[in-house]
Amino acid sequence: MNSSTLNRRTALLSAGALLLAGCASPVPADYAGEKPALDLRQYFNGPLTAHGIFTDRSGQVKRRFIVRLVGRWQADVGVLEEDFEYSDGARERRVWTIRHLGGGRYSGSAEDVVGQALGEAAGNALRWRYALKLPVDGSVYEVDFDDWMFLVDDRVMLNKARMSKFGVHLGDVTLSFQKP
Repeated sequence: MNSSTLNRRTALLSAGALLLAGCASPVPADYAGEKPALDLRQYFNGPLTAHGIFTDRSGQVKRRFIVRLVGRWQADVGVLEEDFEYSDGARERRVWTIRHLGGGRYSGSAEDVVGQALGEAAGNALRWRYALKLPVDGSVYEVDFDDWMFLVDDRVMLNKARMSKFGVHLGDVTLSFQKP
């Protein structure tokens, strides 16, 4: 093998490695140095309001909604009550029980969450992963959520959740939380 062929193969392998590295998903540790630091016990304590949209996989807005939330913590266990009001008049309620496990880790449960939600926080970011029982047109589907929250300042947090089923992207939920 001549040096020209070897150089081309090395260049192709290097390019392939860079492409694969570029496809890697972010992890909470990527945000460890970001400020302000997110502590769910602080942020989800007291009343909050969130405004959100659901977009389908093509990016078209399918639903708009407002969420009124109240969080209460006792030591490392919190209850987060969420009351949803959709633009079409529909209403939903979800009550989370969230546990701070230490080391930036959290677990959560709610009536429509399958098993446990698992969360990891670092810096200003939190990543939740869970399956949710989602009612659609009289049927209930279990969909997977890859849910990211980013604390912007002491009052505002942005949230983007990717919904999928069997690895197929269904749509996204985008929220802006605000403390009074």
